[in-house]
Amino acid sequence: MKTALITGANKGIGFEVAKILAKQGIYVYIGCRNLDNGTKALKELNTGGIHNVAIIRLDVTNQESIDEAKKEILKTTDVLDILVNNAGISGEFEQSAISSKIDEYKKVYETNVFGVISVTQTFLDMMEKSPEPRIVNVSTAMASLSLAAEIDNENYPKRYAIYQSSKSALNMYTLQLAYELKDLPFKVNAVCPGWTKTDFTNHQGTSTPEEAGQRIAKYVLLDETGPTAKFFSEEYYPAPANCPW
Repeated sequence: MKTALITGANKGIGFEVAKILAKQGIYVYIGCRNLDNGTKALKELNTGGIHNVAIIRLDVTNQESIDEAKKEILKTTDVLDILVNNAGISGEFEQSAISSKIDEYKKVYETNVFGVISVTQTFLDMMEKSPEPRIVNVSTAMASLSLAAEIDNENYPKRYAIYQSSKSALNMYTLQLAYELKDLPFKVNAVCPGWTKTDFTNHQGTSTPEEAGQRIAKYVLLDETGPTAKFFSEEYYPAPANCPW
């Protein structure tokens, strides 16, 4: 049975990805900062007949927590086939390249960039034992430098300098990681789930969590002919003019 670790998976898009992968017969470790919230997610999955899942306490901003999560997973397997770096935060809005404080940048980057790097590097040796290792970093079309460069585009979100730049950095890390792993059977991609109705967007959007989960899962389940070192955003972009994020 393949194994998967999904960070920030006790609710929203991560939860839907966990559900989809578990239904595919994959054993899924649900990473969550709060075990009470993880327990609620686990109960919901179990009630729906899904039992090949386990909760793992995992705070991506804390290396000790990441190491403990790895030790816990190593109790049942020494191979990790799939890693979905889903955990992310937006920071306070609105954000200014001119006036937002450096501590605000650090807080968001700690989760969206450094957390992804820490988790990936910690679990990479387990993934190297997989015949088909897959890494998906959850990103956003808001990280596009090309779209951001259209300064007069009123549909492109402005004043989100911290969140958007963190995800741009994540995209570059994804490409660099894919390059360094290109001679191994890894597939490493960044995927935008779309403007999704979750807590993250105050339940506004054009996609359901189920639809977003399918977009992520598609690139988790790539076969050996699938792409690597790519960014995918399947939902129409630019975002609607009333998009709050």
